Amino acid sequence: MEPCSYKEFVTALKTLGLTPEDRPTLADIRNRYRRRARKLHPDSAPQAEDAEAIRQLTAAWRLVRSYCDTYRFNLSEEEFYRQNPEAHLLRQFDQDPRWGGLKSEEDS
Repeated sequence: MEPCSYKEFVTALKTLGLTPEDRPTLADIRNRYRRRARKLHPDSAPQAEDAEAIRQLTAAWRLVRSYCDTYRFNLSEEEFYRQNPEAHLLRQFDQDPRWGGLKSEEDS
């Protein structure tokens, strides 16, 4: 990732229609970029100011994408279950005969 300030990063997020408080997936970010790029594309909006807007959008996309490409992920078990609440519930209740689908000795 090219060095940039946090302020520049936040500006890039805003250009894509995101805020620092959002927790988008990479697919969400990509979809935001594509949706905005379609609106600003010269074939659909040929005004001169739109050419500059698409340049800014593309620069913002590259900066945010670069950040995502070099982001160091937390691959711990704790983070896995935080990101996958359904898996956390399954882990909690998979041995419970009422919730996990396993038969209790009483039902046998």
